[in-house]
Amino acid sequence: MEIVLLLVAILVSYFLYRANKNTYAVTINKISVSEMLQSNSQPQTNKMNVLHLSDLHLENLSISPEELFKQVKNEKIDLIAVTGDFLDRKRSIPKLLPYLEVFKKIAPTFGTFAVFGNHDYVLKGENFQKLKKVLNENGCKTLQNQNETVFFNGHRLNIIGIDDFSTKRSNLGESYSSIQDGYNLVLTHDPNLVLHMEEFHFDYLLSGHFHGGQICYPKPYHLVKMGKLVRMNMIKGFHIHHGKPFYINEGLGQTGVNIRVRSNPEITIHELPISDAKVEKQVI
Repeated sequence: MEIVLLLVAILVSYFLYRANKNTYAVTINKISVSEMLQSNSQPQTNKMNVLHLSDLHLENLSISPEELFKQVKNEKIDLIAVTGDFLDRKRSIPKLLPYLEVFKKIAPTFGTFAVFGNHDYVLKGENFQKLKKVLNENGCKTLQNQNETVFFNGHRLNIIGIDDFSTKRSNLGESYSSIQDGYNLVLTHDPNLVLHMEEFHFDYLLSGHFHGGQICYPKPYHLVKMGKLVRMNMIKGFHIHHGKPFYINEGLGQTGVNIRVRSNPEITIHELPISDAKVEKQVI
């Protein structure tokens, strides 16, 4: 009996060791939206590169700021988008600063934009305001049901930051307020929001939240409670719903325990066809 228990302990220890090692095995995905949509009509000069990060979860993040910079330093980045869940403890806020310095070193042409996730809202009151202040004062523009506009090669890009759906903070009307015709890039944390956006046009939506399951053995059954998209088998990667494309990032960090099984930390670079924007009247 003691031998059996010892063998079980060894197997569990090895499993946890390997699962923790997986948290260092970052995957870099490059997504050409035109190719995914099988539309390649526009010249290369109108393609914008967006670096997409999500779910840093600084309490359980194995990728160092130096490693993050090493992975993307040779890429041309026009914009950085971060789709929520930076942390959930106030003592972790100082850990964010070195990563924000990396964003500055990457020097995206149009800056860094971010939305908040459900874990960020674990912080309340002055602690949440401190997180928001640190982000904004270090070059990371936060959007809470707000939008910003930049111009890329003469084309209007609307950056629409919709607040977290899972904690009932999303307000589509406010998010789209005063939007003019252009390429609509939506940033949000919980991708389940796309199921409620039939009357709100977007050309591309970036999200996170699911961690690609994080622990997928044999399948991420624990995600079922996280919304209808999971039951539709949409937990990571590129998808299309009602003719509109969106992407679910697997995240850089982990939550609960610092392990991954059949899931990897993800850095994504999206090539957006800005001049391919479809002009549609927004329903507000």
